[in-house]
Amino acid sequence: MTHPEHLRDEDAGKLHRLRERDPELDRLTLHVRKFAVMMTARHGDRLEDWITEVERDSLAPLAGFARNLRRDFDAVRNGLSLPHSSGAVEGSINRLKMLKRQMFGRASLDLLRKRVLLAR
Repeated sequence: MTHPEHLRDEDAGKLHRLRERDPELDRLTLHVRKFAVMMTARHGDRLEDWITEVERDSLAPLAGFARNLRRDFDAVRNGLSLPHSSGAVEGSINRLKMLKRQMFGRASLDLLRKRVLLAR
């Protein structure tokens, strides 16, 4: 999960040796890195080319991922291109669901409401 430039020399060497031994792992690594660049640098315009390239490769699980991206292509491309994020909303929803799970079957809606308001 670490950017290759941030790996310790020992770990970078291990990764290099693994990639040399397994051409499939090497191709997978290249595809994943290209996708990571799209995500971090907001290059959604490269998505179509990336999907086509991955679908032509023989890496079945990654090709399946690419096909699923194609199902909602516009939304994925926009997510990789636009500066907007739903992270704050998703965090709030996650917090609310956790509180609801903790209280399930133990208290009324009034108590859940109070706990949600106090948990901020």
